[in-house]
Amino acid sequence: MRWDNLSAPHDQGVPDQAAPAAPPLPLALPGAVTRTFDTPGFAGMTFYEVQAKSIINRVPGTSRVPFQWTINPYRGCSHACVYCFARNTHTYLDLDPGRDFDSKVIVKVNAGQLIRRELAAPKWRGGHIAMGSNVDCYQRAEGRYQLMPEIIRALTDFANPFSILTKGTLILRDLPLLRRAAEVTAVGVSFSVGFVDEALWRSVEPGTPSPRRRLDAVRAVTDAGLPVGVLMAPILPGLTDTDESIEATVSAIAAAGATSVTPLPLHLRPGANEWYAAWLAREFPALLPRYRQLFGTGSYLPKAYQHEVSARVRTAARRHGLNRPEPAAPPQVPTSPAESRALGFAPTRRSDPGAGVEQLALL
Repeated sequence: MRWDNLSAPHDQGVPDQAAPAAPPLPLALPGAVTRTFDTPGFAGMTFYEVQAKSIINRVPGTSRVPFQWTINPYRGCSHACVYCFARNTHTYLDLDPGRDFDSKVIVKVNAGQLIRRELAAPKWRGGHIAMGSNVDCYQRAEGRYQLMPEIIRALTDFANPFSILTKGTLILRDLPLLRRAAEVTAVGVSFSVGFVDEALWRSVEPGTPSPRRRLDAVRAVTDAGLPVGVLMAPILPGLTDTDESIEATVSAIAAAGATSVTPLPLHLRPGANEWYAAWLAREFPALLPRYRQLFGTGSYLPKAYQHEVSARVRTAARRHGLNRPEPAAPPQVPTSPAESRALGFAPTRRSDPGAGVEQLALL
């Protein structure tokens, strides 16, 4: 049975009016409580509340990322980024990687209790825990379920180092908790801002806060005394890889007070590949031949293209004073299938299918 780390039915959850005719449970989520909400922000969305048996996931041992452990309180993401690498993980739940990924979100409602139990376990050695490496822990659902405050409090109480990567401005709600945590342990905060074109944002990242709002959040976190790195991700061929786009984006990131900028060109793995291609055909059909030439039948852009674009971003970063050391939070991202396997990003058979796919889902 898939997701056998999720247990039997429960009657705990967020009090609200549940719609009487909720969609049926996916076969892979036995016992989940299905919930929909009347509020406009959750129109068309379904939440599957589950009681997880574990919350801290181990990254495959072959990985060279700067952390070994992750926490993913949600599966699926209302950000609805058309390029999101994590889309294919929804197929493990008998859901599709397209519309279902955007609108059917799995919520581990007991995450706060689980993390305290696991941090207190004698075998736990206090390793760095990364959050936001699969789907965004500050997506829209977090405003209702409020799982992150208890997670941050637990990590603080155990002085356990952690990092967060997000596109969600909701992280500002927890800024006092993050400052308190930074007094007792290492805390890394990173935002993903791939471009500042507002029209493109509305099309390609429709469920996220705007790039300007994210940059305002970068400034707020920086002003609170926490250094913030920005992942300029993804850089989209033919859309955001021009000198003008790179200059505007790096300039805005520097003005927001970020300590660093890390460029990450687009990669398209199965699930994301098909969804992005359909979007491109609708919105920018003239670019299809270029994408076919760049990607061929693979998931990764040619290394020469990646190096050239990244070099232009680094040049702009130096020009704007963003050549300071990068924070430890962002993980390394593979540039080829072989490097993906070497980094430990290849899917593995685990009790939580997706827990071993520790790549940047926000890209």
